[in-house]
Amino acid sequence: MRSVNSTLRLVRSFVKRGGRTTAAQSKALEDLWPAFGVDSGTQTIEPDVLFGRLAPLTLEIGFGDGEALIHRAMNEPDRDFLGIEVHPPGVGHCLMLAEAQGLKNLKVMRQDAVEVLKQRLPDACLDEVLIWFPDPWHKKRHFKRRLLQEEFASLVASRLSSTGRLRFGTDWQPYAEHALQVLSEHASYRNASPDGTYVTRPSDRLLTKFERRGLRLGHGVWDLEFIRI
Repeated sequence: MRSVNSTLRLVRSFVKRGGRTTAAQSKALEDLWPAFGVDSGTQTIEPDVLFGRLAPLTLEIGFGDGEALIHRAMNEPDRDFLGIEVHPPGVGHCLMLAEAQGLKNLKVMRQDAVEVLKQRLPDACLDEVLIWFPDPWHKKRHFKRRLLQEEFASLVASRLSSTGRLRFGTDWQPYAEHALQVLSEHASYRNASPDGTYVTRPSDRLLTKFERRGLRLGHGVWDLEFIRI
């Protein structure tokens, strides 16, 4: 297996979309970032220092508007949550929700998730990694841009604690099949599904706007959960 540092990040799995940031979102980005934000950089993040305690840590990659992340943080005060999103409107919206709920167990970042995992998070520091409805990159020539590839799976595994979990959901069946193959063949994971395929929709995941959109379009939804071994 190649090193996770070899080619991972020559091709990005995301593009910075357009979209207007509202005045309220801009104000939240400016005013609330000191309370909830983690600045970009290369310095190592020590979760116990960042949150001021030792607690299980969930990382959500690409949290969108943050509503699913906020839902988890509200309902699981004994767990800490770190969210990564590169699109300012979504980050601003998440900050507003976090402030309104008075959350103490949530921090957010605006940095490439691969950079964060490679450069900033210590080994075995994560209890759970969530990837909900990432860009499926439908066209064959774009498949290399899909986030969940062998090298990325290895990188995540290095940051998961023993028995930590990688959870993934998509409304695009070819991506679900791709992700299932990648993780099933990876030596660092075992499938939590009894039949070795998909798991039922997790009860702790808020119905996201991407999921609602997929259901409106008649798409199915496929969930994966793999345990670090």
